[in-house]
Amino acid sequence: MTAPSNYTDTYLDKGRRKRMCEELRRHGITDEAVLAAMEKVPRHWFLDPTIGANAYEDHAVPIGCEQTISRPSTVAMQSQLLGIQKDMKVLEIGTGSGYQTAVLCAMGAKVYSIERQHGLFTETKVKLLSLGYRVQCFYGDGYKGTPSLTYAPFDRIIITCGAPFIPLPLMQQLKTGGIMVIPVGEEEQEMLRVTKNGEEQEQWSIEKCGMTNYRFVPMLEGRQVNRKH
Repeated sequence: MTAPSNYTDTYLDKGRRKRMCEELRRHGITDEAVLAAMEKVPRHWFLDPTIGANAYEDHAVPIGCEQTISRPSTVAMQSQLLGIQKDMKVLEIGTGSGYQTAVLCAMGAKVYSIERQHGLFTETKVKLLSLGYRVQCFYGDGYKGTPSLTYAPFDRIIITCGAPFIPLPLMQQLKTGGIMVIPVGEEEQEMLRVTKNGEEQEQWSIEKCGMTNYRFVPMLEGRQVNRKH
């Protein structure tokens, strides 16, 4: 991937990413594909340039429209729970800054991503394209999934915002045997991995991943027209 000239990635940046991934490994990330992707993708490209060296610290960072970019440890854990294989079709709910999107692409996934905030959608879509990431981006309601069922079914679905429940329309777009990773809860969330063993809800296998007290931005219905700031 050749980035535009205004996107720099110095040896210092690469060193920070390497240390970030070493820290992720110490905290239980064992999927080598996840670690390789996160060492490859420059997180600072998806943040305000004033963040600087702090781009590789394990913190969530505001990105405008009252949204945030998740902590590296959260991105890594959700990616690991997905169990991505090359060429899998992945639906992402909440494009945000595009960082999680880029990590999925670096893992070899074919990514379809939905963003309800118009300011983020327009900016991030252009950024991903300029950086060479081939992503199908949609401006829409994440609860409803992709606007046309011709894109479904998906091998994996990842929700990057806190959902009050598991949305049925998204499960309908997940293929049998597919996996959804979703943080569920109101003010705080618990990370769930849902395996769709059949069309009926009784056939879903819901695994609580032992991770609680997450504070994602809420998953909201509809679309929001705004500027990024």
